[in-house]
Amino acid sequence: MPDTDTATTATATTATVTTGGSIAFADWKEDEAAAVEAGPRLARASVANTFTGGIEAARTTCEYTLAYAPGDTGVFTGLELVTGGVEGREGAFVLEHHGSFHPDGTIRCTFTVLPGTATGALTGLHGSGEYTCRPGEPTFAYAFRYGYGDGREQG
Repeated sequence: MPDTDTATTATATTATVTTGGSIAFADWKEDEAAAVEAGPRLARASVANTFTGGIEAARTTCEYTLAYAPGDTGVFTGLELVTGGVEGREGAFVLEHHGSFHPDGTIRCTFTVLPGTATGALTGLHGSGEYTCRPGEPTFAYAFRYGYGDGREQG
């Protein structure tokens, strides 16, 4: 995981850029969808995140579906509308999230840019990344590898 400083490198052969920064939960509202006594439960969460670093976006819109298992473990999927910028290029795009909750409270997530969703100067954006969030952390680091499908130079 990168620290909260953005570190960008380009690879000439793949035209992929690696960057990073931090994410902070700006808001989290969770509602139970269904549950079985002493068993699994389903929930929905509406979340607003703030990205800083390589991705700059204030108060994204994110919708998660969560499945909790007994023992404080579980998985989640979600879609997040990110309006802002990537390394100075402005636009919007959607991230698809897949993650897991662990007994110690750690959350691990991978995310991918949903193909065809990028707009503005981000048109053609593709990429993926990940983060790990530990209990009590108000912000946490992310890594993001990306490029553009139209062959434009990065940066």
